[in-house]
Amino acid sequence: MKRNPRKVRWTKAFRKAAGKEMTIDSTIDFEKRRNVPVRYDRELIQTTVKAMKRIAEIKHKREHVFWKHRMAASREKLRAHRKKKAEKSSVKLVEPMAMETTETEPIREKIRVSAKSRSALVPGEGRSMGMDID
Repeated sequence: MKRNPRKVRWTKAFRKAAGKEMTIDSTIDFEKRRNVPVRYDRELIQTTVKAMKRIAEIKHKREHVFWKHRMAASREKLRAHRKKKAEKSSVKLVEPMAMETTETEPIREKIRVSAKSRSALVPGEGRSMGMDID
């Protein structure tokens, strides 16, 4: 589909370009494959194994710190987004204007309608819901 891999979110190129991946860290260089055969030396193997354990420990610590910084940044971004959304959707209350005195406006009385005590469930009424037809 001829898409740019830096724009497709699941690719390594995107993760590297967007700063989501630890690409600058020097401990990653130790994992590179070396095809040069080395003559067996017991001391060399022991020091290599020690170094591998130490490198793994350092790499784990660095990854954890990197992860903490990324999560802190995303947390801040999420807080800002929520704050912006809350400001956008919140109802802004406006103070009511001072009401004029009721003396200037005519007083309106409620219209009273006599309510009949008939029920729609009483048999023999002949009308539904107790409504009177004029």
